[in-house]
Amino acid sequence: MITKFFKNIGPGPLIAAAFIGPGTVTVCTLAGVNFGYALLWAMALSIFATIVLQEMAARLGIVAQKGLSEIIREEIKHPVVKVLAILLILSAIVIGNAAYEAGNISGGALGVEAIVGSIVWEIGRLKLNVMSLIIGAIAFILLYIGSYKMLEKIFVFLVILMSFAFIATAIITKPNFIEIVKGVFIPKAPVGSVLSVIALIGTTVVPYNIFLHASLAKTKWSDKTDLKLAKKDTLVAVVLGGIVSMCIIIAASAIQKETIENASDLALGLEPLFGRFAKYFLAIGLFAAGITSAITAPLAASFVTSGCLGWDADLKSKKFKAVWISIVLLGVIFSSSGFKSIEIIQFAQVANGLLLPIIAGFLLWIMNKSSVLGTYKNTKLQNLLGLIILVITIFLGLKGILSVFNLL
Repeated sequence: MITKFFKNIGPGPLIAAAFIGPGTVTVCTLAGVNFGYALLWAMALSIFATIVLQEMAARLGIVAQKGLSEIIREEIKHPVVKVLAILLILSAIVIGNAAYEAGNISGGALGVEAIVGSIVWEIGRLKLNVMSLIIGAIAFILLYIGSYKMLEKIFVFLVILMSFAFIATAIITKPNFIEIVKGVFIPKAPVGSVLSVIALIGTTVVPYNIFLHASLAKTKWSDKTDLKLAKKDTLVAVVLGGIVSMCIIIAASAIQKETIENASDLALGLEPLFGRFAKYFLAIGLFAAGITSAITAPLAASFVTSGCLGWDADLKSKKFKAVWISIVLLGVIFSSSGFKSIEIIQFAQVANGLLLPIIAGFLLWIMNKSSVLGTYKNTKLQNLLGLIILVITIFLGLKGILSVFNLL
């Protein structure tokens, strides 16, 4: 029974691992510290939207046996529109992921540093964070030697480890379960919480995950009879990811506001209240979140680039490797040297704010094409849910862009 379960596990854990990165941990931590359980409903909404979009992406990959960027390139016939779409996708995903990779590596390093402390090498005026170099090296090695099956097993282990760590942390804080239920099912928007709601949804419904899921689904499954397995895989993994995110919010709710500025502070802040084990649990979770996202971000960038430019999307391909190696190296450089890539991160936020509704729109358009999906195209209910999510992503995109330029 257990063997069969693990055999049928697909790319779902990778998708869950991709959206539970250090950025998500930080956003959930601050939401919990500032607003307690009040914003748990926003995470529940995020998980629902993620399930709907990722199911479409997985179905597209299995039925069409192509990645989303590859299908977009083929289906857009107007040359100017095609070039603009490809440029937008490449700039947002590739450059954006390079910026976020620095955050992923830094987050993994913070998890280790919460236990062993910071180690910095000084070379002249240059300061290098040793833990960032180690995290980057681990991500590089796993991607370089890894087949899809090996990466899948590693991710299942890391997601289980991360889930255990964050769920254990939440349990240690002895939460109020009645208040948790209220927070999940009764939407509230306390004063000053609008940007936190946007951040919670924006950090969970990730544009590059839509590309990644379609590409990985076709790698895992090639028969349309596997669609049920893919749906179950998506549902279980994303719901588990949502529970983990909620556990971070719940754990953070137990900490005094003044003690927390970021996710690493949460690990240290829990120790005096709940003992040293709380710190270790959270540190392990943060480390696992950093490692998994440090692998998925470069992987997604390679799949997107390969699809947009018509390359062979093979983990062993030299061009495919060249893209993810570039992303990992940039992430390591920015993270280990303490370089504040404010302009690049700002560009990534703006680009992804624009990209999410555009990609959700592209996905809905393609999911209704009989020439691509035949009888497996969207039902009326799936289109309705997709349109609701599209409207929400447009709203969030505009809000996110305005917030970046301090206009909100």
